[in-house]
This record gives sequence, C-alpha cells and structure tokens, in this order.
Amino acid sequence: MTRYPRDMSGHGPDVPDAAWPNGARIAVQIVVNYEEGGENCLLHGDPASEAFLSEIVGATAWPGQRHWNMETIYEYGARAGFWRLYRLLRDVPVTVFGVATALARSPEQVAAMKDAKWDIASHGLKWIDYKDMAEDEERAHIAEAIRLHTEVVGTAPRGFYQGRASMNSVRLGAEAGFEWLADSYADDLPYWQRIGREDHLVVPYTLDCNDMRFATPQGFNSGEQFFEYLRSSFNELYIDGGRMMSIGLHCRLAGRPGRTEALRRFLAYARDHGGVWFATRSEIADHWRKTHTAPTQHRPSAMDRAQFVAAFGGIFEHSPWIAERAHGFELGPSHDSAAGVHNALCRAFRSASQDERIAVLNAHPDLAGKLAAAKRLTTHSTTEQASVGLDALTDAERETFEQANAAYVEKFGFPFIIAVRDNTKDDILRAFEARLQNDRETEFATACGQVERIAELRLRDML
Repeated sequence: MTRYPRDMSGHGPDVPDAAWPNGARIAVQIVVNYEEGGENCLLHGDPASEAFLSEIVGATAWPGQRHWNMETIYEYGARAGFWRLYRLLRDVPVTVFGVATALARSPEQVAAMKDAKWDIASHGLKWIDYKDMAEDEERAHIAEAIRLHTEVVGTAPRGFYQGRASMNSVRLGAEAGFEWLADSYADDLPYWQRIGREDHLVVPYTLDCNDMRFATPQGFNSGEQFFEYLRSSFNELYIDGGRMMSIGLHCRLAGRPGRTEALRRFLAYARDHGGVWFATRSEIADHWRKTHTAPTQHRPSAMDRAQFVAAFGGIFEHSPWIAERAHGFELGPSHDSAAGVHNALCRAFRSASQDERIAVLNAHPDLAGKLAAAKRLTTHSTTEQASVGLDALTDAERETFEQANAAYVEKFGFPFIIAVRDNTKDDILRAFEARLQNDRETEFATACGQVERIAELRLRDML
C-alpha cells in the first residue's frame, strides 16, 4: 500500500459558494512583502550576499563578501518604495508578509503599518532560502520569528508565509499554531489541508499577479504589462464569480515610480466594478472558517484496510475483494471523494480476470426476481429496485420481467444488469429487448459498464 500526499482535485468541478460578505463577486487581496533588512547579507550572519528579486540582471551570491549594489537596492525598498506604496494603499485592507528581522530594523515602517491597520503576517525570520535547512533549525527559526514579530509589532502574527520554503515549512508552520498558511499557489480559493492529524486552513498566494515578475526572465517589462495582466486576471475571476484574487507587491519593485502608477490604475479599475471586496488575508481566513468549516468525514485514503473494506466492500455487489485490492493502490487526497473512490474500485474491477468479472456480474440479482420476492436483496439493491417500482409490479409485469430475465441469462450466462436509477420500468424493458440483440462480447462490456455506473451512484449517496 502506498499513499500519494498531493491533492490534485482541490475543490473539484463544483466549486463551493464563497459567499463573500455583502454578496461580493470577488475578493481582492493585496500583499506587501516587507523583506528589506532580512535578506542574505554578511551583516545578518549569512555566508554570502543576496541574489534574488532585484534590479540586477543575472545577480549571483557573493560568498564571503558584501554586495554594495544589492544592499542599496534593498535599502531603496525600505527608504522610498515602502512609503510610496503606503501612501497609495494606506486606506486599503492590506496584508503585510513581514520578515521578522526586517521588521525589527524598520520601526517607522512598522508604526505606519499599524496606523493603517494593516494585517501583519509572518514572512519567517529571515528572507533566505530554506530548502536545504535542517528541520530542527527551521523549526527554531519559525519559533524565533514568532517571538521577535510579537516583540516588535506588539501582537503575534496570525498567518505564515515562509516564501523560499522547504518541504517542511508548511508542516512546521501548522505545528507552530498559525491560524492560516500561505505557502501554496494551488487554488483561487482558500482550502483545508490535512497536516498531521488536523485540518489547517490554507489561503493560497500568487506568483503571477506579482511584481516579482519585473525581476524574472519573461516577466513584466513595463508597468503597462503589469496593469494589463492584473486587469485580465481580475476580469476572468470576476466572470467566474466567488473567487479570490491575490496581488503580491515588494517595496523595492512595485515601489518604483514607473510601476506604482500601474497599481494605481488597477485599483481605480477594480473600484469601478460593483461587488468587489478588498480584504486582508486574515479577514478572508475568518470568513472561510465561518462559512466553510473543516471537513469532518473520515478520509477514504486514510482508512486502514479493514475500515476501507467495511465502508466500500458492498459497492460492487457481494464482491468485497474489489475494495481489498483498491485499498492497495496509490491513493491520496484526490481519492477522498465519490469520484476518487469510484476510480480506485473500477481500476480493481477492470484489472481483474474475465472470470472474476463474470463472478461479479453473477453476484447481481435478477431484476424483480426471486430474491426480490423473498426480500433477500442487499440494502443497496432493495432501494434501487424500489426506486423505479420494481417492488410493486402487477402479476403481468412480473411475468414479463421473469421471461426477459430467463431469455437474457440463457443467451449470455449472467444476469441482466442496468443502473435502474437512470431509467424507468419502460426504459428497462426496452433495454432488455435491445441488448438481447448483442453478441456476448458486446454485452459483457455493456454489463460491466452498468456495474460501474451502479457503483458510482452508490458512492455518490455515501460521499
């Protein structure tokens, strides 16, 4: 048995109603990343200079040396870029991703953030790459980030975004007790993620509606491109309805004059539309937690074999071995739904030998047959046959069904199977007549398809 931890389904085809406050059609969430003073630098105890997200094309880290140009670019973000963004956004709900050491070195900026009532979340202890850091060391960094953030800001951070994350960062953030996590780019809406034994709320972030693309290959070359991309993203999410649009800003990037104008134009464009909710990430998290509580049902992919077979062993009539085999597949969060379990069960059925599949067909009762008359059908079959009135046939109707059943079994060697809930009595009788004209190979494939359809309908009822 193997388990695949990634969730490739998410909200699926039926996206939940976000039910944004006041009937808003879209939630717009702006992040100001405050990293200046927390980047890689020998002054900060790092082994080399910073090389990420600056105006220097092709920048590389300088081991053992300070990098004057890089340091002054980051200083621009604190000295000028922050204040330009602050003047533009001071009346807009904003979430700050604040690197704790950067915040500690910028008391005036922190005071301005608090004056604007911005939501100041944790962006980790330092603006460095955590991918190769030992788990215990990263855990210690997160604990120190919370301590220092609380000391500098006056309140503990509610949310966490490590940014240059390791494979441990999200789990460590959950263990640290943050109310919401943002190291995800997986969706246009918040979602619940099982981490350890608990569900944690993820409010995903963005790397496309993000000014970082001014500092990356094939990114934005001008403010006009930035504006057009923000506008196009807004338009499509507005058409979708009930979505969240994240916008990522950096003081040293969007805080440059030629780029801030694009942001000003976008704000005006969005405000010209009705039903736009500008919100902080904590406000979105609070709303989602209230409106869409964490799932409570037991996840099929987390069940042990006995639990899985007990739950799904009867989906294919009298054939628990199908669930036993399905449990051994590479299941994961994407199988924790009716469609997911159905896919796993059908794989086990389809990969079985022909004799095994014929045995499954033979495990099904005749429609309106002797087992039904003796009330010896399974609960599933009893409900299904009753749904189209096969439990209340007239004598003439019963005789018609008995004759049709007998003719079918005589020709094919297994009972007639059809998803009765997709049909009426008359539909079923017409299907008998039509399918009796098939050859055995065709009818075997048809019957197997109907078995899978019956399983699908049963799982939809369960999950």
